[in-house]
Amino acid sequence: MSNVVVLDNGGGLIKAGIGGERDPAAVVPNCTGRPLSTKKWLVADQLLAPDADLTSATVRRPIDRGYIINTDLQSSIWSHIFNNLLKISPGESSLLLTEPLFTLPSIQRSVDEIVFEEFNFQALFVADSPSLVHLYEASRRPYGLVSKAQCSLVVDSGFSFTHASPVFQNFTLNYGVKRLDLGGKALSNYLKELVSYRSLNVMDESFLMDDVKEKLCFVSLDISRDLQIARKSGRDNLFRCTYVLPDGVTYMRGFVKDPEEAKRYMTLNFA
Repeated sequence: MSNVVVLDNGGGLIKAGIGGERDPAAVVPNCTGRPLSTKKWLVADQLLAPDADLTSATVRRPIDRGYIINTDLQSSIWSHIFNNLLKISPGESSLLLTEPLFTLPSIQRSVDEIVFEEFNFQALFVADSPSLVHLYEASRRPYGLVSKAQCSLVVDSGFSFTHASPVFQNFTLNYGVKRLDLGGKALSNYLKELVSYRSLNVMDESFLMDDVKEKLCFVSLDISRDLQIARKSGRDNLFRCTYVLPDGVTYMRGFVKDPEEAKRYMTLNFA
């Protein structure tokens, strides 16, 4: 029996797995990186290795603003995932692939060529993320509001953009979709600017600042209160914590010095 390979192809991360399984088998960066200390390009999960020195690493991404612009690079990343992480034979499998809304026909044709001519998949189903999220929620709660009403509003905030998409009877209504060109990449770049202006130049430290953002940043539900707290000094500032930078010798990755200190903001009332 052939496998159904599920590929959530995001601009920042790829989530890959086999249909029917609860969790993805791999969640890896959708990019390649080359550290300053070597000429070898690291692919996907290789960038997550504890001994990988990513200080000022050069980064190449196949996706820009949500859409595939480098099919050769994307193909090489997929090949690495299929062969080394999923360990499947594409010729004996079908593929379910997520695709961003409003993808140009030329990009769709290029992806089809990769799927069928290069990897020789038996079949391809392309779906947009909002409809899949709607179907997943409806299947989890068959007697819930989403399942009964057969409609929902899905807010998809990813690496490159944020979409607010109405879904009706399991189909995304494209004419009602609103797009905001703001995602994780823009927030990481803004964090780079803040740190570089106030302390240390980290404009070339993409992986490092992504790690800082993911470990220390949160979404404020009371911006006025949180700004007042951020202006305080010492222990009264619940957001203040220490992040240790990598030195390239003992520590290849940065880390939060005191995880408990970094979680003090959780004592606030978010109701």
